Parts: sequence; structure tokens; C-alpha cells
Amino acid sequence: MTFRTTKGRLCASTATLIVIGAASGAYAQEGEGYLGTIVLGEGKRSVQTDTAVPVTVVDQAEIEDRQAGTIAELIETVPGVTLVNGTTAAGSGINIRGYGANSTYGTDGKVLVQIDGAARGSEELYRIGSQLYTDPFLYREVEVLRGSVGSFEYGSGVFGGVVRLETIDASDLTKGELGFAGRQTLEFSTNGNGLASSTTLAWQPDEQFEVLFNYSRRQLGVRTDGEGNQINPDAGDIDDPSGLLKARYTFGAGNDQFVEFSYSKTQQEQFDVPYDQFGTTAFGNVDRYIENEVATLRYNYNPGDVAWLNVTAELLYSDELVESEAIVGPNPLLDADNRYRTTTFRVKNEALFSTGTIDHELRTGIEFIQRKRTDASAGSAPGGTKEALAFYAVDEMQIGDRWTITPALRYENQTITQDPINGNASYDKDALMGGVSARYAFGNGWAVFGSASYTENLPIIDDIDTGLITQSEKGRSYEIGVAYDAVDVFRTGDSLAFKVNYYNDHLTDLTTYQGRGPGTTVEGLDREGIELEAAYAMQNGYYLDANVHISQGTATFDGGAQGDWAQNPQDSLRLTLGRKFSDELDLSWEVEAAKRYDEGGTVSPGFGVHNLRATYVPQNGVMEGTTIRFGVENLFDKTYQPRLSTRNATGRTFKVTLSTTF
Repeated sequence: MTFRTTKGRLCASTATLIVIGAASGAYAQEGEGYLGTIVLGEGKRSVQTDTAVPVTVVDQAEIEDRQAGTIAELIETVPGVTLVNGTTAAGSGINIRGYGANSTYGTDGKVLVQIDGAARGSEELYRIGSQLYTDPFLYREVEVLRGSVGSFEYGSGVFGGVVRLETIDASDLTKGELGFAGRQTLEFSTNGNGLASSTTLAWQPDEQFEVLFNYSRRQLGVRTDGEGNQINPDAGDIDDPSGLLKARYTFGAGNDQFVEFSYSKTQQEQFDVPYDQFGTTAFGNVDRYIENEVATLRYNYNPGDVAWLNVTAELLYSDELVESEAIVGPNPLLDADNRYRTTTFRVKNEALFSTGTIDHELRTGIEFIQRKRTDASAGSAPGGTKEALAFYAVDEMQIGDRWTITPALRYENQTITQDPINGNASYDKDALMGGVSARYAFGNGWAVFGSASYTENLPIIDDIDTGLITQSEKGRSYEIGVAYDAVDVFRTGDSLAFKVNYYNDHLTDLTTYQGRGPGTTVEGLDREGIELEAAYAMQNGYYLDANVHISQGTATFDGGAQGDWAQNPQDSLRLTLGRKFSDELDLSWEVEAAKRYDEGGTVSPGFGVHNLRATYVPQNGVMEGTTIRFGVENLFDKTYQPRLSTRNATGRTFKVTLSTTF
């Protein structure tokens, strides 16, 4: 697909969006048309127009507003993000720009997930989801970086993007005031008889110390699609308890230092359920226990009179366990217990200084990573150890009032070693990667930006017995775009912001996508697409938010043949119209739409789904401090299956959330 073709599709899609805005009811039911992205002003989400990096931030207000049951369900609202089986917490996967989860593995190692800076699993667990087992109640912010240009501070081989989650702080409840504060939330959903509870307690005895505790529990039965058919009837009920403990102590001259500790844990048990969480193959049933733990210890020193010093030392630990036991056994695949323990020590600094007319924000870091994977039975998931040492430097240079140029470099060396019970194979590999982005602001709200980047995905433990560890996967990406952000655009008091970004990726030396037979292994990949985010708001409270993603990809197989990339997502649109009545009431209507995909003999029908949301926050009286949320998802109970998913999506669901702060 050429840039001219992509541009033409964007124009056509945007025109369709305008028509759909007037007649969305018919479109949403038929779903064969297509829409683009628009997002305007201060609605549900702000558009990040001040950076060349394609990034979307979902803040705590939006996390609560969307009433999502999983993190995957929450970030599917970001352009370029597609869920694989988003209806199931254990079986869902995250795909960004066509990379990440697929119908075989929960991830392909090209999407990075971090919780409070700690990296989460990216191994190729067969027929198991993304391993992002955690509850949205624990988080205050989710940041999604798309592509590789903004990824070099966080890891290597990030072709798809980075998902960064930050847990809630005690000060989010206490608002900096001394004493106790708390929040109790109850959530009910009709489809699957869902029930969720979250209790958060915060204590700030003085200005130096704060501590927070959260306990959340989410229960969900078998859900049904739009026709009333059970989506995954053999999976049984889900009962997920989660907890978070977080404390911070501030000290030093002028409170220029702090020590922070956080610990989160999520558990899940399922009995007599299919091993294959994607529901594509009948391998047999298992009892499964899942446990995820993340612990972080962080020290920061930031003297106010030394601009070049803002140093942070972090010790991060992640323990991920997926334990299975075959109902009828023994069975090497079904009895496989997968465990990943990742320890990271990182020291980073942010320095502010000037060289002539250039102001610098230089972020540098060094990190050591050790990842241990327990060997599963019969080699179904080979065990081993990865040890990596990495350095990075990102220099955000502000030149006058117009130019921002940001070069970035990352060097990483890693050694993977086979589990001793299987042998003594080892492999050492290093890579130098980086990129540069540039943004020019015209001073009237308009800005243009572009970037070029190169990254490598170093071999993973899965490849140590396959002969694939002799090379790393390589990729380069180019991006270009335009942004606009201004107030008083059409009338006094309104605000308009939008950001359009075109990307073009070229991947080579791929070893992840191995086929069965000659001409079926993907060795190269070319993808391009356009993302659009926009927001508009008026002084009287009306607002419009929207985003769109249009893309296409071509795979190159061994032998030189080419074909459509099997993980190409559908072109998609999400449009929200709403009105805020001061701080008390927020009403909104959302359309989630996707274009019919019909490439390479694969057909995924288009669809359009309506969602309604209402948030009521009494400002005085006996209900002050209480929030009542009501939502209806898939209002017209449409039956549809998003592309890349192996199951139908959830049918009509009513949700009610009651939350009180004390």
C-alpha cells in the first residue's frame, strides 16, 4: 500500500465519519462502512500534541469512567491497539500496530509491558494470553507509546509499542492533606453476573510519610454474545483477588530525597478448563493457578539547586507463575508449569542544562536485567536464564521556541543460557540501536513532526534449542505527522486539538513466525498506517473525542513470496459525543466501529457498536464524596467477532459502579 493510497483512504474515511455522525445508528448495525479519527478538546482524553512521539495517556478519571474489567479492555481505546479475545482476562492479548498477541501466543515479544517500571512477561507461552493478570483498580495512569521511537528508555525490540502502568499513590486520596482517607468501590455487571469490589486506604501522618493499601476482588461468570450464546462455556467462573501496598518517605534538605516501596499481587484460579485459552484446539482440560507479583524499591535524589542532578536508583522484581495440571494425565503440554522471575537494577538521571541557545533535558540510564524461566515438563517451554546489561541516553533539545530535536541511543548486551537439566547451551548477543525525532511549532497552534528509528529484538529463551538464536530481529521505522492545539477556535471558550501520524515499518531477519513447511516462515515484514487522535470541547460542556487507525502490512516468506500479514488489524474508529454539566454530571455516547477486512482470502466483517455512559458526582449534601456510574456496552446486543480474536465479543452489558470517598 503506497502513501498515496493510504492518504486517500484516510480522506475517504474522514468523510465517512462526518456522514456517520449524522446517521450512526444505521452504520453501527451494518458496520461495513469505515471511519477515521477525530478527537477534540477537554473531553474524556487529552491529545498529546506537544511531542513527536505517538503516545496516549489514559488517566485515572478515564480508567474509572470506562469501568473496564481488565487492563487489555482499557487500552483497546487507544488507536493502533487491538485485543485478541478481550472478553477473557486470562486469554486476552494486546496487539499494537499489528505486533504482539496472535492466535498462537499471547505475545510475540514486540510489545513491552511495565508496571511501576518493572518489565512483565514477553515469552511465547503456547495458547496462553498476554500474562497481564492485574486489575484496573490498582492504577492511576496507563501510558501507551506506539512504535519504537519513544521506546529506548524502556527496552529493545519494541516494534509495536510500550504499555506503562503506574499504580495509585496515597496522595491521590489524601490530596496532600494530613490524616486518613479512603475509597470504597462496588461494581456490578449483568453479562456474566460480574461483581467487583475495591477498598483503598491511605494515611499521611505528616508531610514526609504516606502509605496506601488496596484490596480488590473481581468475580465474573461465563459471558454471552449478542445472540445469547456462551462465549467460553468451559472456562468456568473467574475469581481474581488483587492487592497493592505502597509507601513513600521523603527526607533531606528541602525534602529533596525520597524512598518508595510498592508491592502488588494478583491471583486467579480456574478448575477443569481448556488448556487452550484461545479456544482453537482441543488439547484437553487443566486445573490452572495463576499468580503475579511485582515489587519495586525506588530512591530519588533531586536537589533543587543542582539542575543537572535528578538521580533515581530502582530495584524491581516481577514473579509470574502459570501453573497447570492435566485433568487426564500425565500430559507434557498440559502439565507444564511456567514461571518467570525478572530482577532489574536501574540507575537513571535527568539533567537540565544549556549549551548556547539550546536547552537540554538529558535522560541517561544503566540497567542490569536477570530473567529466569523455569523449565516446563518435556521441553514444552524451555527453561533458562537471560542476563542483560543496557545503557541508554535520550537528549530532548529545545532550540528557541520552535524546534525540539530528540536523539536517542540504546546499547544492550545479553546472554541467554539453557537450563542445566537440558544442557549447557548459551548464546551472547549485543546491539546498538536508536533514533531521532524532530518537532517544529509554528507558534499559532500548528506543529509538524517526524522521526526515524532502528531497533533490534534480541533472541529469547524459547529459541535456545531451535537454532534460531544466531541472529536478532531488526527493524527500522519512519514517522511523520502534524498536530494542532488551540482555544477560541470556532467560538469563545472552545478548544480543539488533533494529531495525525503516518508510520512506515520494515522488519528483517525475523525468527518469531515459523511456519510448517517451505514458503510459510515469515522472514520480513512491511507495515504502514495512519493514526489520528482529536478532541473538541465547548464552554457549555459539549465535547467530542475520537481516534482512528488505518493500516496495512505485507509479509515476505522464505523463498521470496509475499502476502498479506496475518496479524493485520481491521481499520478502526472510536467516536465519543458527550456533555459535562459542571462537575456534577457527565453523559456520553460512544461508537466503536471497524471496517470489513477482506485481504488475502481472510474475511473479518465490519461492525459498529454503541456504548452509553453516565457519571453523577453530587457536589453537596449527604451524597457528597460519592460517585455513581452507569454504563451500557454493546447497546443493541450486536453479535460480532473482532479481527485477530478467536471468539465472539460480549453482548449487551449493563454496568453500575458505586464509589465513595471518606
